[in-house]
Amino acid sequence: KDFSLSNEKGAHASDSDENLERGNWSSKGDYLLSMVGYAVGLGNVWRFPYLTYQNGGGAFLIPYTLMLALAGLPLFFMECSLGQFASLGPISVWRILPLFQGVGITMVIISTFVAIYYNVIIAYALYYLFASFQKVLPWSDCFSWADEFCSKTRLVSDCNATLDGEIIHANYSFITSNNLTCINGTMNYKPVQFPSEQYWNKVALQRSSGLDETGNIVWYLALCLLLAWVIVGAALFKGIKSSGKVVYFTALFPYVILLILLVRGATLEGALDGIEYYIGRQSNITKLMEAEVWKDAATQIFYSLSVAWGGLVALSSYNKFHNNCYSDAIIVCVTNCLTSVFAGFAIFSILGHMAFVSERPVSEVVDSGFDLAFVAYPEALSKLPVSPLWSFLFFFMLLLLGLDSQFATIETLTTTIQDIYPKVMRKLRIPVTLGVCILLFFLGLTCVTQAGIYWVNLIDHFCAGWGILIAAVLEIIGITYIYGGNRFIADIEMMIGKKSCLFWLWWRMCWFFVTPVLLMAILIWSLVTFSPPTYGSVSYPAWGTAVGWCMIIFCVIWIPIVAIVKIVKAEGNLCQRIVSCCRPTANWGPYLACHRGERYSHVVDPKTEKEHEIPTVSGFVY
Repeated sequence: KDFSLSNEKGAHASDSDENLERGNWSSKGDYLLSMVGYAVGLGNVWRFPYLTYQNGGGAFLIPYTLMLALAGLPLFFMECSLGQFASLGPISVWRILPLFQGVGITMVIISTFVAIYYNVIIAYALYYLFASFQKVLPWSDCFSWADEFCSKTRLVSDCNATLDGEIIHANYSFITSNNLTCINGTMNYKPVQFPSEQYWNKVALQRSSGLDETGNIVWYLALCLLLAWVIVGAALFKGIKSSGKVVYFTALFPYVILLILLVRGATLEGALDGIEYYIGRQSNITKLMEAEVWKDAATQIFYSLSVAWGGLVALSSYNKFHNNCYSDAIIVCVTNCLTSVFAGFAIFSILGHMAFVSERPVSEVVDSGFDLAFVAYPEALSKLPVSPLWSFLFFFMLLLLGLDSQFATIETLTTTIQDIYPKVMRKLRIPVTLGVCILLFFLGLTCVTQAGIYWVNLIDHFCAGWGILIAAVLEIIGITYIYGGNRFIADIEMMIGKKSCLFWLWWRMCWFFVTPVLLMAILIWSLVTFSPPTYGSVSYPAWGTAVGWCMIIFCVIWIPIVAIVKIVKAEGNLCQRIVSCCRPTANWGPYLACHRGERYSHVVDPKTEKEHEIPTVSGFVY
């Protein structure tokens, strides 16, 4: 074979690899499980079930499925194809369209921010995992750390009752002292906090009053964060060759735990009430008339599939050239969505039991995000027999779900470094990976101070929102309308074989119109409905919101900066320069010469500096 590159093996490579420079996945299973692990994350467990309950139960699955087909899957397939075709990471792959290389930089910077706070969430899971190794769960009752507002049950403050034939309103102590009974529906309750909530705030986080009060580093969270980074570094020390084996456990075992939790939950009293709140005996179809429901469905699909983060491009870049990326995209997307639905049953069955035991409506125990994972669900688990076992399984599942996504995020960063400095990575793969982990650990220490949860929430609110949407919109517009949608389809056919016009009809419709419009609608909606970040009832100071805006500006500012730099470096008048920057670079094409064929026979080797213009082809007629 003529690889047109040095035959010196790279850090990822083995003798059986097709690409000796960058390496390939050891097997198809390594790749698929890595992709599933990347896409299936904490949001599948702590956000989707709540959205389903909130937006009409089973009726929500209709817009959710449509948004998968119209927005999620087209972008997912595009990114997988892009990375596999060029065998390049999220920045270098923009040889396809130099003017938009800043989009790749934006993806990598956002992934860096997310990697910092995502491992903090893994650290929370580790802390609760270790706390579960006790005969009595420490959040099962109001122990020494609790204050006067802590209570396992709701406390009645006052109500209406009947006295001598008349209805009176009195405090509860008067009612009980006179052997009276409260009239149903008239009881008012004292503001109390359940033990799990106070444990989360007072013990686990040692949460301060706000972002202004940084406080000290919480030492045990810092140690958990260090352990989380040690696990990530150990799994990635050989890149995809080592992480590809680890995911056989980290990607598959959460399904075993979900099944165990579902079976246990289904056998509990009140489980059916929880399931009915989740899917609903009679789904509220009228909810589909509300625009908010469709926006929630599109947003959840977009974020849960991890598109526009750069990770899909990075992981796919290690595929062999003729791998069927089309079927891979279908498998991973469908698996991701079915996992969300499946997780909902496991979550709501046990929350239903908690509502039954505490004699509260299910709606009062349902929550999402941190409150579901570290308050509501632990509270429910504490009421089960052998509660430490169920608590251990739940937090072990959260740990594995988080680690999978984190592996891919760090692999995105190291792949980017490898593409920019291939010689360095070939010799120093392990030190560079460890260096990235160490640097991100120190940057994450701010998030394990007493104000850490506010920083985690701030980064999530800004960086994991608009920046990703902006990158996604520019990505699909750039590839479809500037590089050429039909030209890109021809590139894909070089990998998976010639397909009929009917086969591409759906993808053309989505790539050229439907998906960009939907992404633009979500972006505009998000901007119009923007509200300052809050954590529970705690508002952020003005400087905190300003820091959030600075973070998102820092992420996206590279898009115009890189575009301007490219135009300035180009030759000719302004119009000629822009046109030149909208054409692929001379070394754009399949990474290996043996795959280039006639279409890319003019492509220069990636290691040479010769410039040959690639013939331009219309985006609409190939």
